[in-house]
Amino acid sequence: MTETNSHKPTVLFVCVHNAGRSQMAAAYLEHLSRGAIDVRSAGSRPAKEVNPAVVEAMAEDGIDISGRTTKQLTSEQLHDANMVITLGGGVDVPVIPGRKYEDWELTDPAGKDVGAARVLRDDIKARVQSLVSGLLPALHPDAS
Repeated sequence: MTETNSHKPTVLFVCVHNAGRSQMAAAYLEHLSRGAIDVRSAGSRPAKEVNPAVVEAMAEDGIDISGRTTKQLTSEQLHDANMVITLGGGVDVPVIPGRKYEDWELTDPAGKDVGAARVLRDDIKARVQSLVSGLLPALHPDAS
């Protein structure tokens, strides 16, 4: 098992393809937590690349995810996480005792245009802002 920094919470975002929802959530959490949270993302069946509409929508909000790659979900990632957030149906994630689990019902952006990715982006950003305020209350007032 990989050792994580014990004073930082580790959040793992999981979706099926790790090409849209989980990539956006991870990018926002990295940005809004300012490094105070270790952030990971993975997919149960990763796509070959991050969805171009998602990359474009995130760039419009000043976050460059063009260099990101999709990753396969591993048991090591699950064991290392303090919190696991699944993003939409179809993800089968084993439950590891002692971890907090949440499910965010979000539409898969696969095959959709940038307009749909923008709507999803804004929903995910709001959810991540709420998550940051819960995990790191002192950072939230300035998180934007």
